[in-house]
Formats: sequence, C-alpha cells, structure tokens
Amino acid sequence: MSAINASGCGSGKVLAVPGEREGQRLDNFLLGFFKHVPRSLLYRLIRQGRIRVDRKRVRPAFRLEAGQMIQLPAIQDLAPVPAVNEKVQYKHDIRRLILYEDASLLVLNKPAGLAVHGGSGLSFGVIELLRRQRADLPFVELVHRLDRETSGCLMIAKRRSMLLFLHQALRQQQLVKRYQALVAGTWPKRRHTVSCPLEKYVNRAGQRFVKVSAGGKPSVTRFTLAQRFRESSLIVAQPVTGRTHQIRVHSAHVQHPILGDEKYGDPELNRRWRRLGLHRLFLHACEVEIPQRHGSRPLTVRAPLDDQLVALLERLAA
Repeated sequence: MSAINASGCGSGKVLAVPGEREGQRLDNFLLGFFKHVPRSLLYRLIRQGRIRVDRKRVRPAFRLEAGQMIQLPAIQDLAPVPAVNEKVQYKHDIRRLILYEDASLLVLNKPAGLAVHGGSGLSFGVIELLRRQRADLPFVELVHRLDRETSGCLMIAKRRSMLLFLHQALRQQQLVKRYQALVAGTWPKRRHTVSCPLEKYVNRAGQRFVKVSAGGKPSVTRFTLAQRFRESSLIVAQPVTGRTHQIRVHSAHVQHPILGDEKYGDPELNRRWRRLGLHRLFLHACEVEIPQRHGSRPLTVRAPLDDQLVALLERLAA
C-alpha cells in the first residue's frame, strides 16, 4: 500500500489527500495511484458518483485540496500496488540502484530488461518495486521514461513540485540527457545532428513502431563520436526532443543502427554480435544535467556502464 493514508469506509475505501498533491486534478491523482486500473473504469466511476470527494460528486478535472477525503467503491481491482514476490524484489533491490537521492529527487541506474512500470503484460516495473520497497515515500512519480531494453539514469520525483519543475525543464530543453550507444559501422566525424520528423505506427501484427516520416513530429538528436573500433563506433547521443525510440530510429535512419536493437537494428548483425557477447541493446542513459532550482546548484548525475558492456568495449579496444 502506498504511504497515502487509506482507510475503510463501509464496503469501500477512503483516501486522504496529502499536502504535496494539493492542486492536482482528481483523475490524475487516481491514475497515478491506481496504475493497474483501466482509465475508462476510473472515469466511469467518477461520472456515476461512485468516487466522491468529501462525499460530494465532482468532475474528473476537480482540483484537490490537502486533507480532503476521496471515497472509493469496494472494487477488488482497485489495488494500489501489485504483489511482487520476494525473489523478484531481491533481484531488483532498489537500494542497489540509487545513484543520487535528496528530499525531492531520486535518480536510479535502471538495469536493462526492467520496465519502468507495469502494464502491457508486465505485472511490475521500477515504480511498483519502489512503492513496495520504499513505503516511507508518500509520492513517487516518473519524471521521464526509458525503454525496457535501455539502462541508465532514471529520474523519479519524490515531490510534486519537483515533478512539475523537471517537466517544465524538459519542455524548455534545459534538462540535458546523454546516452552512450554502440552503433554499426564507422560513424562520420562530420555528422553531429540528425533532424528527422518521427511518427508512430502499428504494423499488421499489431506491434508499435516509430518511423521517419514527413508527417511526423519534429525530432532532433545531437551525436558525438566517442571512439571508433574496427566495425563499430561508440557515440554519445543527446536528444533535443523527447520522442519515443528517437535515438534508435535516428541512428538506424543514417545507416548506423544501434547494436543489439531487435526492433530497428540489423538481424544478421545482431546475431554476429551475440556471438561476441552482446546480449542486449547497447543503449545506456549515462548522464543527466538538472538545472538550478531555487538557489540550489545545477546537478549532474552519471551512471556507469554495466559489466557486460564494459567487458565488450575492452575486447574491442584490445
């Protein structure tokens, strides 16, 4: 159970609105708290008056005040935190992933293969594990997302004020994120920026993809060559915009797909590199630069590469 105060009320539950959630919309509050409840169900319950604030019917856009009581119906599916077995919790001990923590921000070194949240067939992710293992935190929300296959810096807000600040910094391109990637071929020194619009689509098998398309959203990635090897290049990518799969699609579009990318990469190349010891996508969020806030100094947090990727680079450089 989250640290938000919840108590029984007849056949349902009552949630007390904590101070850090004041001003938040009712629908966003509920969607953030009940991650595994369908959005359509929550909206229907609000419309029917089965979810109330201080016993009054309200609209989904109603702005909450600290101390208000939210009445919920007795629905078994309204479970704030899914069960996560002890073996999984031990394997993904959040304490071992912490790169930085203060009163309002947490930065984790997310391992490859771990989703940031449950859904789409996954029963848990970083957020669910965090809520289970850090019950002392009344508020935890993702500042941004990382693909399940991508490792590295993942920012999580511990206060709503920090969440809003970082979202604004992202919109104003004041928050810098850098990624290390190993790509196929020799990356040209002259290529520094890829600016190609990106569009989401669903293929015939129902899988979601992103492609370069004139009708897509403007997307810009800055690239820096870090090191060249015989048949590959280590690059540092800085996404200026934050589109889904942006670095992966831009790299593949200029004929330098990220090695280990099963979605946008070269299948034959990936098979060859698996024999060399690369069994994951070589994309790592290595650094975040957070701007100054309320007199505090700018903050830079770095995440080291995992042992598998370090060993691969050492073999390539030998």
